[in-house]
Amino acid sequence: MKAIIIEDEEPARDLLRKYLEPFTDIEVIGEYIDGYEGAKAINKLKPDVVFLDIQLPRLTGIEVLELLEHAPMLIFTTAYDEYALKAFEKNAVDYLLKPFSRDRFSQAIERAKSRISSQPNTEQSIQQLAENLTTESHLTRIVVKSPKAMNVIPVDDILYLEAQDDYVMIHTSESRHMKKQTMKYFEDRLNPDQFVRIHRSFIANVSHITKLEPYSKDAFIAVLKNGAKLNVSNSGYKALKERLSF
Repeated sequence: MKAIIIEDEEPARDLLRKYLEPFTDIEVIGEYIDGYEGAKAINKLKPDVVFLDIQLPRLTGIEVLELLEHAPMLIFTTAYDEYALKAFEKNAVDYLLKPFSRDRFSQAIERAKSRISSQPNTEQSIQQLAENLTTESHLTRIVVKSPKAMNVIPVDDILYLEAQDDYVMIHTSESRHMKKQTMKYFEDRLNPDQFVRIHRSFIANVSHITKLEPYSKDAFIAVLKNGAKLNVSNSGYKALKERLSF
């Protein structure tokens, strides 16, 4: 079995290596101290097991999950809260709550071995885990993988989101980014004071709407600062009226 450690604290990395020594059938093929390099390594090296911290520089452990093309067995090393621990359990992955003992570590390894042989992870289960781990606070940024790079988009830079089949196109003033996700996911997780679902195909950043133009008797078009024109449904019009108080 090949393993990768993604952990920014050196004492924690040292402890993981020490606890792994008796497991001669597990080879550590990489150690990374930030989520960005860790995500790239998982997709390139395709390990069987990943020891993943949640609070990491550059990208969090949750954001790492959103970028994975390879689905390893995950063992989280975390001091995270009860909300996250329930999500781990729901998705049949293991976690080591810091500080953890050698015995608890050994249990996690044996569980991982058993699950690898009987219940291999899938990209879908990894995506579901990422969604379940999203906290109740609003998104402040969105991570997107493109063929050439991993992009971190602050939500303040987003003009609007557009539904495209099983994907969402994220429009900024500088570029567009495609992400495999649902509009409902973003509608639930973006700040409703800033983003409004104006149509089944559009979520708009209200700070970029300059005016509403009548399109027909009961339909409107939202005009954005960059000149983009978005359809507004009846329910979207009511939501905008409530949000903008007009």
